[in-house]
Amino acid sequence: MAEVEAGVAAEEALSEAALNELMEQCEDQFTQLEKLQNEIILSKPDSCENPQGQAVNRLMATEAELKQWLTVEPKLLASNSEVLLKAGKEEMLKLCSELEMVLSCQEAKRDKLKEIKELEQKWLEEKQQVLTAAKNHVERIQMEKGKASEHIILLDTKAKIQGMIVYQERLMECLADVLEKHVPLPQYESSTNKKKKSNTQEFDKDMISLNEILELLMNKALNTPHDPYMTIDNTFWPPYIELLLRYGIAVRHRESNFKIRLETFF
Repeated sequence: MAEVEAGVAAEEALSEAALNELMEQCEDQFTQLEKLQNEIILSKPDSCENPQGQAVNRLMATEAELKQWLTVEPKLLASNSEVLLKAGKEEMLKLCSELEMVLSCQEAKRDKLKEIKELEQKWLEEKQQVLTAAKNHVERIQMEKGKASEHIILLDTKAKIQGMIVYQERLMECLADVLEKHVPLPQYESSTNKKKKSNTQEFDKDMISLNEILELLMNKALNTPHDPYMTIDNTFWPPYIELLLRYGIAVRHRESNFKIRLETFF
């Protein structure tokens, strides 16, 4: 732009003949404009009884004039090449100034958008870091939760097993108390014969209680379910065996009368 202005300043001013010609053309145009203005002022408005018809006539006249102006080729106000060159240079200077303003505005907008882009990029990177940290935190919590849940399940299972063991021990103690009270070991009266007395004590010492028989049957059924039968020997009091068989607590082996097992209750 500075180079263009310097070039224009270096050009010589319009010649006197060109300036006089331009002034004469301007005076002619002003004279014609004044004449038209005086004719408009002196013209009287058309008296028409029908305003709508007058408006339609004016519209038709305006449309005809518009068509006429569209067919007419525009004419230059001045035919002098020196005047046209001067006007073109001034128009180019004006256009260059406007383009420089537009360029300055666009550069400012570009710089502003670049700054916004940098801020948005920084914000996006921060959000991505936060998102990554949140994902890692969630994964860590899920892993800890899984481990904690497994540990809790293990502790709960151990607690249930321990509770069942305690409950079983309490049931066995209650069963032993009931059996000891209602189904005690056989008691034999001592005789005057010491030999008989010693044999009786030895017999009582080897005999097992009904509670012990039941424990043996249950342990046999749990430890060796494929072979739940237990062999009867002299330590089993026959009335106890008969009691268990009669009330359906134990079952005798089909091929051997000296083997019994615990009845299946499920």
